[in-house]
Amino acid sequence: RKILLIRPKMTLANAGNYRELRWFTPWSKPRQVEEYFLPRIIQEVTGQETVPFGDAVLATKDTCLGTEICEELWAPNSPHIEMGLDGVEIFTNSSGSHHVLRKAHTRVDLVNSATAKNGGIYILANQKGCDGDRLYYDGCAMISVNGDTVVQGSQFSLDDVEVLVATLDLEDVRSYRAEISSRNLAASKVCPYPRIKVNFALACSDDVAVPAYVPIQWRHHSPEEEISLGPACWLWDFLRRSKQAGFFLPLSGGIDSSATACIGYSMCHQVCLAVKNGNTEVLADARRIVNDETYVPEDPREFCRRIFTTCYMASENSTQETCNRAKLLAEQIGSYHINLNIDAAVKAVVGIFSMVTGRSPRFSAYGGSSRENLALQNVQARIRMVLAYLFAQLTLWTRGMPGGLLVLGSSNVDEGLRGYLTKYDCSSADINPIGGISKTDLKSFIQYCIENFQLTSLRSIMSAPPTAELEPLVDGQLSQTDEVDMGMTYAELSIYGKLRKIAKAGPYSMFCKLISIWKEICTPREVASKVKHFFRMYSINRHKMTTLTPAYHAENYSPDDNRFDLRPFLYNTTWSWQFRCIDKQVNAVLFYDFIFKSKGLS
Repeated sequence: RKILLIRPKMTLANAGNYRELRWFTPWSKPRQVEEYFLPRIIQEVTGQETVPFGDAVLATKDTCLGTEICEELWAPNSPHIEMGLDGVEIFTNSSGSHHVLRKAHTRVDLVNSATAKNGGIYILANQKGCDGDRLYYDGCAMISVNGDTVVQGSQFSLDDVEVLVATLDLEDVRSYRAEISSRNLAASKVCPYPRIKVNFALACSDDVAVPAYVPIQWRHHSPEEEISLGPACWLWDFLRRSKQAGFFLPLSGGIDSSATACIGYSMCHQVCLAVKNGNTEVLADARRIVNDETYVPEDPREFCRRIFTTCYMASENSTQETCNRAKLLAEQIGSYHINLNIDAAVKAVVGIFSMVTGRSPRFSAYGGSSRENLALQNVQARIRMVLAYLFAQLTLWTRGMPGGLLVLGSSNVDEGLRGYLTKYDCSSADINPIGGISKTDLKSFIQYCIENFQLTSLRSIMSAPPTAELEPLVDGQLSQTDEVDMGMTYAELSIYGKLRKIAKAGPYSMFCKLISIWKEICTPREVASKVKHFFRMYSINRHKMTTLTPAYHAENYSPDDNRFDLRPFLYNTTWSWQFRCIDKQVNAVLFYDFIFKSKGLS
């Protein structure tokens, strides 16, 4: 019951989702400590007036322990480097590292490399659960010895606490270090850390029967498994902590809303599995959510029907095929499904406009302008949002059940980047589990659900062209598809997104990179046209990011304007200087190509 040392954080996370420097100041005195006067309420518990505060390590009778905190593991000058050279054998890290698709191997590699070059035992504990915002902390606790993982924790779990245990031999660390000559030479020159002496030993005196550690191969989830598990755990955390009674999802029969429905179904699977494994907290939460103190969730489909409502909102521009797909998927996952038609509401809203102005807007298919066409599409989309919230508030009331429902959005990260959504339509919701996931990954996830959840209805959804179904049908057939509407493919959008955010590329530098990447499929002039179109659309629609529904953060090229991608939302959409530079470069490339070809050079 004593505080041995308060070790402050020395490297603060201040990029991407984190703004720690806004609230905190790092400890900037390496290898220095000072006496810190404890608050009286703590003094009464520990009997101490002061404790050491600063950059120091703990020396027990048989070993030495050091700690680094979260971001310090990722820094190029991580404290474990100097600590290890100074004889620290055990490193601990209390981390708050959030989930991103395909990130887990990076975290594992960092921990293993920390002890591979320098020897030692590294113990990483990572936060689990939703942070009350867009991030999900995915656990992945682990213990590493001399570059090898010896214990792996679960990456996604509804258990609030998970404990990892390993019995290790300190002599393995010492013999490993003895073999690294360069490490030992560096250690002879290191500046020593202040040591806080602790009067006990970690190891027992009799170590005859100490087992040798056995390295394990880290079991990584596929991206499809990550999508199935991470957002599902995030949804459950949001549901139980918001104290609502379930979710409401506008289900269009397309890939995005179907993927959202599958994540909700996966959440029900995780809840039933946790209860089966004896998690009493999850059981208590489930009973409170369904308002039944004797309820035990055993069948995911049955649980899904209690807490998940889906709704197909048809219009005169909808096809019977999408209606059937939505209905069949709802049946297979077990959700409470509603079919309704929005035409009466659309006509009422447009009728008010016509009554006031004396003008009646028309779709392009009927001779209307592009402005009329877009306005009529937006009216349909926004009415769906209004109806979604109305039904989310009162659907359970009509069924004689208490509580309300959280509305789920289902626009993907690529549509957000391009701005291919109506402001305040069904993309506007309470939370969005797929808002940080690319269309390409969602398609792979749908295939995963077909194979692992036996949701055969998804096959027809996979094969159908993505469409908003907001324009009139032509001869009973779709006249509108997403990629034609956008003027770019979803695969191209993912590339634009990564170059814009991760590679920090503007129009000109993106063009320079893409003429090399796409040299086999596009001419320089075609690349220029594509890049210009993307940046024109991106800048015109950037304002939509200010009202984007809070979404699960899963990609490092997310356009989320709230905390991750802080940029202006009013741009000069002509990009006149940048586009002139692109044109100049295109002409130069074409000129040199002409010269080379005229001289017979390749």
